[in-house]
Amino acid sequence: MLRTLVFLTVLIAMAYSILSCTTLPATSYEQSPQYTEGKFRNAAPRQAPGLAKTMAILWRFMTEKPVDAVPAQPPQVLPLMQADLLNAPDMSLWRLGHSTMLLKLQGQFWLTDPVFSERASPFSFMGPKRFHAPPLTIDELPPITGVVLSHDHYDHLDYDAIQKLAPKVAHFVTPLGVGDRLIAWGVPAAKVQQFDWWQGTTIAGVKLVATPAQHFSGRSLSDGNRTLWASWVIQTDDTRIFFSGDTGYFDGFKAIGERFGPFDLTLIETGAYDAQWPDVHMQPEESLQAHLDVKGRHLMPIHNGTFDLALHAWTDPFDRITALADKAGVPLVAPVMGERLDIRQPALSKQWWKK
Repeated sequence: MLRTLVFLTVLIAMAYSILSCTTLPATSYEQSPQYTEGKFRNAAPRQAPGLAKTMAILWRFMTEKPVDAVPAQPPQVLPLMQADLLNAPDMSLWRLGHSTMLLKLQGQFWLTDPVFSERASPFSFMGPKRFHAPPLTIDELPPITGVVLSHDHYDHLDYDAIQKLAPKVAHFVTPLGVGDRLIAWGVPAAKVQQFDWWQGTTIAGVKLVATPAQHFSGRSLSDGNRTLWASWVIQTDDTRIFFSGDTGYFDGFKAIGERFGPFDLTLIETGAYDAQWPDVHMQPEESLQAHLDVKGRHLMPIHNGTFDLALHAWTDPFDRITALADKAGVPLVAPVMGERLDIRQPALSKQWWKK
């Protein structure tokens, strides 16, 4: 009976999301090769799950969740203060959770996919809840030169965070359509730049290029694929970082490696995977291969350790990618949330999740 009630609650919430979704402006993206008949597409067609499969997946979430999908105690977090950031050397990185990274490049601060809310959800009362608090609050952040967004899903684009960040952020850099969503939320248009794949800009000495990804977008049942998704190349004079965003494995990684590799550090999605959605999230074996394809040196697995978004144990992404990287001789970087990382010479993983 309880499972049935939970299932019905989810269905009602999905229906409500159709009515509550922010309307996107009627912008034309006809110039984009990825845009067809009012929607963005992957280079290789995604296998749409359909209603029956979607309901079956939801039922699995209600009935097959392992006990250890959520940690018994909050994972370790190293608290940060603004002074720590301001006094840190250049080329530093802090993982704040999930796919939210704070980088100090050329003396300026950058954020990727900032999510600070308690839930990755349109609702404050239900949906994936954080395992841990962020290492610092938005108020404690220094001025941010740029926010780089990969796509508009709730675990990557946080409405409340954008509202609080907007006054202290100089630039929002997004894939096509995501920028229009920010503008619809009240972010000044002058702060927003949005790009198609293989397009980009240079801000404060940092080159940013939107590169392909194999995923999808939308924040309700009625706006699917109205915005584009992307991975990102982040480059300074002597350092290159690859940020995968969310993606399934595809041959685009090799093209990215040929154009922009090698990379000093790759931030590669490793988490929220399942055999039933293989073309939108990678298994750890594929995450490792993506790192090799883009010609990465140090591999940092992200998209894990903060939210329960799949049916695997919360430590499974860490354990599997650790074993795979060790076997392949790939140096693995997995800092504690809030720990400072030297991008040029990052400390190797100490497997904090086992403690």
